[in-house]
Amino acid sequence: MKESAYDNPVFFEKYSRMARSQLGLAGAGGWPALQPVLPPFEGRRVLGLDISERMLAVAGEKRGPRAIVYRRCAIEDVCFPAGSFDIVLSSLAFHYVQDWPGLVQNISRWLCPGGWLVFSTEHPVFTAEGSQQWVYGENGRILHFPVDHYYEEGPRTAVFLGEKVTKYHRTLTTYLQALWENGFDVCSVREPAPPAAMLDMPGMRDELRRPMMLLVKARRRLTRRLA
Repeated sequence: MKESAYDNPVFFEKYSRMARSQLGLAGAGGWPALQPVLPPFEGRRVLGLDISERMLAVAGEKRGPRAIVYRRCAIEDVCFPAGSFDIVLSSLAFHYVQDWPGLVQNISRWLCPGGWLVFSTEHPVFTAEGSQQWVYGENGRILHFPVDHYYEEGPRTAVFLGEKVTKYHRTLTTYLQALWENGFDVCSVREPAPPAAMLDMPGMRDELRRPMMLLVKARRRLTRRLA
């Protein structure tokens, strides 16, 4: 199993100070866009996957009485029988996966016909150039966000909280076409902007200058179509 930066104590301590860690969903910029498209979860059993022991430990502490089972495993490495799930939900993880078409093929098999895939991932505009850093002028002000090598898909190395991480850039077409070719109908595509309640946080207004996140809701077809 590949290592997780979140299991680095220094990295995790920095992450724990971020708004999304301190405030939960209230500090997650994409939550207002995600919440309306979520399928109903009431009465369902939930399996949570992550490769980080620390993140799973925190999730377990916040679980409460809900019927959630956690497993330490990468989604690329798991195997489930066909039709095991009604819903697959992923938050900002798929840009760490190298084989996107292969993953979508697996998820399509794991879902029941009519089941839902809802996921957020870093926006292709955000991942294209690779560094994910603003371009600054001589006066220290932000000039723009770089977009380059958009059609050259593959690994990118970025620095997040002082740690080098590898992400995989792919175009918007690649994201959506893989869904269509593997039995999904795309029902919603959103590019969440920071909600008004978060705009006074440091640096948050600058996030209105670029799309950082892509949010997709797709439904597994009842019957397969030819691509």
